[in-house]
Amino acid sequence: MKKSELIAKLEGAKEMTPVVSIDLVLAALGMLEPEVKVEKVFGMSQELAEEIASKIERCLDNNASDLVDTDSAEFSLNYSNTIELDCAQINVYDTMDHINACLEQFVVEEEEEEAEETTDTDEAYEATLS
Repeated sequence: MKKSELIAKLEGAKEMTPVVSIDLVLAALGMLEPEVKVEKVFGMSQELAEEIASKIERCLDNNASDLVDTDSAEFSLNYSNTIELDCAQINVYDTMDHINACLEQFVVEEEEEEAEETTDTDEAYEATLS
C-alpha cells in the first residue's frame, strides 16, 4: 500500500469514528510499502527475438502480394524484346500493419497485473479494520 492510499483510508476511518485506535494505525503502517524507485530494464531473450522474427517472416511471406505497390512499378523493354522490372515501391503502410499484428501477440498488459495487486492490498487492509 502506498502512503497516499494509507492517508486516504485513515481519513475515511476518521469520518466514521472520531477516534482511530493506535493498534489500527500501527497495523496500517505495517502494511505500508517502502517507497522504492525501481528502474525496469527491458530486454528479450534470444529465443523470443527469434520467435518474433519468425512470425514476422511467415506473416510477410503469406501476405507477399500486399507488400509491393504494383501501381508504381516501372518496366523497360530491352533490345531482345524482354521486359525488365526497373523499379517497384514497397507498400509501407500495409507492411507495417502486418508487422504490428504480429507484434501485438507478444504484448503483455501491465495494467491488469497492477489491478490484481491493488485488490489484494485493499482486501488485507479491510481485514485489519474488522
